[in-house]
Amino acid sequence: MSRSLEGKIALVTGGSRGIGRAIAERLAADGALVAVHYGKNKSAADDVVAAIGAKGGKAFALGADLAARNGVKTLYAGLDKELKARTGSTQFDILVNNAGIAPFVGFTDTTEDVLDEIYAVNVRAVFFSTQEAAKRLRDGGRVVNLSSEVARAPAPALAAYSALKAPINNLTKSLAVVLGERAITVNAVAPGAIDTDMAAALVSDPATVEHLKSQQALKRIGQPEDIADAVGFLASLDGRWVTGQTIYTSGGAFLTI
Repeated sequence: MSRSLEGKIALVTGGSRGIGRAIAERLAADGALVAVHYGKNKSAADDVVAAIGAKGGKAFALGADLAARNGVKTLYAGLDKELKARTGSTQFDILVNNAGIAPFVGFTDTTEDVLDEIYAVNVRAVFFSTQEAAKRLRDGGRVVNLSSEVARAPAPALAAYSALKAPINNLTKSLAVVLGERAITVNAVAPGAIDTDMAAALVSDPATVEHLKSQQALKRIGQPEDIADAVGFLASLDGRWVTGQTIYTSGGAFLTI
């Protein structure tokens, strides 16, 4: 694999597991120094850092609870400290807003606390993380937001999650215009069903898997690396002329009805 991101610095929120881990490993393999954010599981983040180091890459872990009101400020305070120690500066190049939660709670059982937590992590943290990043991103940088297939094809069993992924697509467009004057691209990647812990309830049931595949042009369940490769493209020089877009990385789900 090419070292297309040699000399670049990336922050991946929710980088300790699943899609986030695959993204962190992909960006590190491409040469970036990667800050691997975790919410609660430090050992998982440390494992990602060790795995990256074993392959000759560079990474470090950062903890912050993005559901908390001060979570984003805690994250960037930690990032500033780590980057100053390593580079003498707080500037970096790539932000991947990957952290997200998807409680399997139906519409009638969704409480205010559940809705508020989904909003805090999946929307509020993305907005303010990008706001903080914009103060530190070098011109020509990259922002990649993780959206979801449910933003355009809502899942009734995930009513709150579906509703609160849709704003990411609009935010991506707005921020592409705001940051475009600095040649910073802003895009979203929208996975469908991916074989991760978050989707375990779906991908562990054979009947559900067959139903999901029946809705796709490509007849398999996606892997974290499928998403990481799309992010890798957008983060690289090759993605320089793509901005304000939501790229549905779902194996061609819902192309026809």
